[in-house]
Amino acid sequence: MSEELQNNQEYGADQIQILEGLEAVRKRPGMYIGSTSSRGLHHLVYEIVDNSVDEALAGFCSNIEVTIEKDNSITVCDDGRGIPVGENHKAKKSALEVVFTVLHAGGKFGGGGYKVSGGLHGVGASVVNALSTWLTVEVYSEGKIYGQTYARGIKKEEVKVIGTCDPELHGTKVHFLPDSTIFEETVYDYDTLKQRLRETAFLTKGLRIVLIDDRGEKPRRHEFHYAGGIKEFVNYLNRGKEPLYEDVIYCEGSKDGVYVEVAMQHNDSFNDSTFSFVNNIITPEGGTHLAGFRNALTKTFNSYARANKILKDNDPPLTGDDIREGLTAIISIKVEEPQFEGQTKQKLGNSEARGAVDSIVSEKLTYFLEQNPEIAKNICEKSLLAQRAREAARKARDLTRRKTALEGTSLPGKLADCSDKDPKNCEIFIVEGDSAGGSAKTARSRATQAILPLRGKILNVEKARLDRIYGNAEIKAMITAFGTGIHEDFDISKLRYDKIIIMTDADVDGAHIATLMLTFLYRFMPELIKQGHVYLATPPLYKIEKNKNVWYAYNDEELNKLLLEIGRDQNNKIQRYKGLGEMDSDQLWETTMDPERRILKRVVMDEESSSEIDVTFTTLMGDKVEPRREFIEANAKYVQNLDI
Repeated sequence: MSEELQNNQEYGADQIQILEGLEAVRKRPGMYIGSTSSRGLHHLVYEIVDNSVDEALAGFCSNIEVTIEKDNSITVCDDGRGIPVGENHKAKKSALEVVFTVLHAGGKFGGGGYKVSGGLHGVGASVVNALSTWLTVEVYSEGKIYGQTYARGIKKEEVKVIGTCDPELHGTKVHFLPDSTIFEETVYDYDTLKQRLRETAFLTKGLRIVLIDDRGEKPRRHEFHYAGGIKEFVNYLNRGKEPLYEDVIYCEGSKDGVYVEVAMQHNDSFNDSTFSFVNNIITPEGGTHLAGFRNALTKTFNSYARANKILKDNDPPLTGDDIREGLTAIISIKVEEPQFEGQTKQKLGNSEARGAVDSIVSEKLTYFLEQNPEIAKNICEKSLLAQRAREAARKARDLTRRKTALEGTSLPGKLADCSDKDPKNCEIFIVEGDSAGGSAKTARSRATQAILPLRGKILNVEKARLDRIYGNAEIKAMITAFGTGIHEDFDISKLRYDKIIIMTDADVDGAHIATLMLTFLYRFMPELIKQGHVYLATPPLYKIEKNKNVWYAYNDEELNKLLLEIGRDQNNKIQRYKGLGEMDSDQLWETTMDPERRILKRVVMDEESSSEIDVTFTTLMGDKVEPRREFIEANAKYVQNLDI
């Protein structure tokens, strides 16, 4: 090591930094809210709302109102007990000030504040305060209004009485403006908040949540209130599907300090849409509560099918996958001390949760099946069909593997592969149609870019079982080209390309084909999306020529800006591209494939919104027309450059 480098890396007692109070939050915000992107910005709202929800879970709050103010500040009001304002004797200051200025402070660490709580670490209010330009809090209690104001986490005054109110009025009001020096963007998205608050209302039976947006000329408002709780959540998730039976199966009970709620209903689809929550926090990776549910489901249906001769003595048992085909389920548990694996709370680790869920679901489901023999028979028959399809799919898979072993290659014939064998350097373009595929093959960089042309629209996997999926030539070509396998065979370490780029025409058909491909990837290879390997190519919409100079525009706004720069006159030749096939190979390379100049859109998947993503795919690709019409009407204003 050089002397200069050593001098720059002194490491002694004075190099150990001590970050006082909320300074640590402002220095490393990502450690506390995940990121300073749009996701982190919205997380501030969730932290404050979750505090109000904790009051609801404790039985003291019935209403929460969230308002996006004109200046993009946020106001959250609830009718809970109100944060205590008296002196915390240990801190020698008001408990209200402690909550908003001290990390790991709150009523969630024992001592009877909350029996169950979503906020495990007690950092919510103080972190929001630290990351806000300003924050004000008001507490309504015993006829008085108490208040305090902060700037970037530092109090501007002591807690004091700032007014009077009706003695019957109680609750807390928090108003804050996110700090623009911390966050990459500070504009709240109404729909993102709407999705999260709707989900929160489903999970907290009877709680009314109102979302208001005061930024436009006309305020927007949504109210969420579900007396049926998670049963209504299942109905909402199934709205684009045809239920197999009318009533949602509901299991509820407590065991070993764990309160369990499960709602489920089978439908005519072939996908398992199960979502699990702990103290209203989604657990995308499941955990012990999900394991308990799956064990109970498999055990109970097999016992029923054997006892009622639906399964004969020599028949193989139904697997969990068979029984969960077409199932929509919500598992929601409340536990006093949740133990999550990892900082992000993605997977539950409490061992008692598995036994509690298993026991309660087994008992309640057994009773339901005995009381509803027709429904039980329908579910078992659907599971048997799934079992036969799974066996057919296994044979097709095994046949593919044997062919691979005999032929020595698993790559599809129409794939134009790249010569570089290091996946990190490689990308594959999934191209719509043979003509565009031919141009792409000529245009590509042969070392690092592979081309897989697909013929027409691929199978809609939302309406197909696994055996049909394995039998579809276009899907088989994608599976073998990617190298990862699908479903239970999926192994991301075998991925042959770092980027999977969907390249379709910029018209309605192209959008439909891209959606079909994304549906397949979401249902059978979701990890490719989660780990950032899936992209959409962005071909230009316009080619502009003037005096032997050529420009490309990717939307109408770019076109108008360019025409202002070069002048609008009769020398302008403007070509509107209808499809990739209209470009020659040079144009395709220059506009859409050249890594130095192209525009790629990475497909991202927020696991906190996974239930809403599921609804969107079902709505777009399912059989029911009415939900799709409603979706199109609600989102039509966001569509640009639509060819009809």
